[in-house]
Amino acid sequence: MVAELKYEISQNAYIKLVLHTLKHKTTAVNGILLGRVNPQNDSVVEITDSVPLFHSNLALLPSLEIALIMIEEHYGSKGLGIVGYFHANERFDDAELGIVAKNIGDHICRYFPQAAIFLLDNKKLEALPMGKDQSPVMQLYIRDASKNWKLAGPDGGSRLVIKEPAANAVLSDYISSEKWQDVVDFDDHLDDIKK
Repeated sequence: MVAELKYEISQNAYIKLVLHTLKHKTTAVNGILLGRVNPQNDSVVEITDSVPLFHSNLALLPSLEIALIMIEEHYGSKGLGIVGYFHANERFDDAELGIVAKNIGDHICRYFPQAAIFLLDNKKLEALPMGKDQSPVMQLYIRDASKNWKLAGPDGGSRLVIKEPAANAVLSDYISSEKWQDVVDFDDHLDDIKK
C-alpha cells in the first residue's frame, strides 16, 4: 500500500500567499507553490516558497504561460520546482474549487503528478485573530484515482501542515501591521517591471 502524501508548507510561503489574498480582498487571487519531494521521505512534499500570481484575469492564458516559464527558470536553478497551486475565491462565502483552479492544477499535474491545490478557507482566516489554532487557513485538494480534484477527507488537516508551528501567530502580527501592502504579484510586475 502506498503511503498518503503529506504537504509541508514553510512559514514564508504560507504567509506570502495569505497576505496576497488580504491585499486584494475583493478579487480572486492565485499563486504558485514551489518545492520538491523530500529526499529522505518521498511521501512528503516540501513547499518552501510561493509566488503570488494574479489578482485580475486569473484565466488569461498568455500571462499565465509567461509567469510559469519565468518561475520555472528562476526557481529551477535553485533546485525547486512547481509543486502546486494556490487559489482564493472572490466571494467570502465561496468555498468551492472553481474550474480555473482545477484546470491550472491539471496543467501542473502533467509535470508534477503529486501536485496539490490549496484553497483559502475564509472562515478559518476570519477566526485566526481570535484563536490559537495552528492549522493552515487553507483547504487541501488532491487528485483522486479518476483524476478529479477532491478535498482531502476529514483527515485533510493532518495532510497539510505548516513547518513552523508559530506561523499563524506571525501571520496575525503581519495582519495587524498591514504587511500585505508590501506584497507584489505578477500582475503588479507586469504593470511596473521595477516591482
